[in-house]
Amino acid sequence: MRLIDQDNNQIGIVDTDEAMRRAREAQLDLVEVAPKERPAVCRIMDYGRWKYSQKKRHKKHHHEQQLKEVRIRPKTDDNDRKIKVNRAIRFLKKGDKVQFTMVFRGRERAHREIGVEILMEIAKGMGDMIKLERPPSMDGRHMVMIVAPNKHVFDKIEKLEKLKKLGESETEEKPAKKPEPASDVQPESSTETAPESQAAPPAEKPGDSTA
Repeated sequence: MRLIDQDNNQIGIVDTDEAMRRAREAQLDLVEVAPKERPAVCRIMDYGRWKYSQKKRHKKHHHEQQLKEVRIRPKTDDNDRKIKVNRAIRFLKKGDKVQFTMVFRGRERAHREIGVEILMEIAKGMGDMIKLERPPSMDGRHMVMIVAPNKHVFDKIEKLEKLKKLGESETEEKPAKKPEPASDVQPESSTETAPESQAAPPAEKPGDSTA
């Protein structure tokens, strides 16, 4: 077999006994990683740790869809309803389904049409983000509505958010332009001082001239 040790070094072709001896000395496992190769490729490794890391990686990239519940009442005010809808959107963004449960109390059960109206208004407000899997209907004493995420829409939202964050980080990292230092040398004036004009000779008075 062709052996690779625990430090990823290529040991080369060795027999099975030699590979097993090296694995025992390292207190690790001898694992056949490429049985179809000739000779087969084996690696000295901690198989249990490797299996755990693979399972953890698979779990990270494959979210198991769950059904989350958001409870509201007919008398829930607009602000609280908005908070609950935003919570539902966070669940949908993670890939989970959401069950809206309308809780009736006392005489509110006699006005179920109000519950239907509120739930359908919520669904309409979410628009293309959801797929309506179960329209509002009674389930015992409560009314429920189940929605699922529209993966295509949420993928586009996630992409836009990443681009937005990237643009913000580039803006923060871009250094501000430093002002240029003021020069101490004053620029020479291009206007030259005109030379003083010579005084004109005084005019001769009559009678001053000699004949």
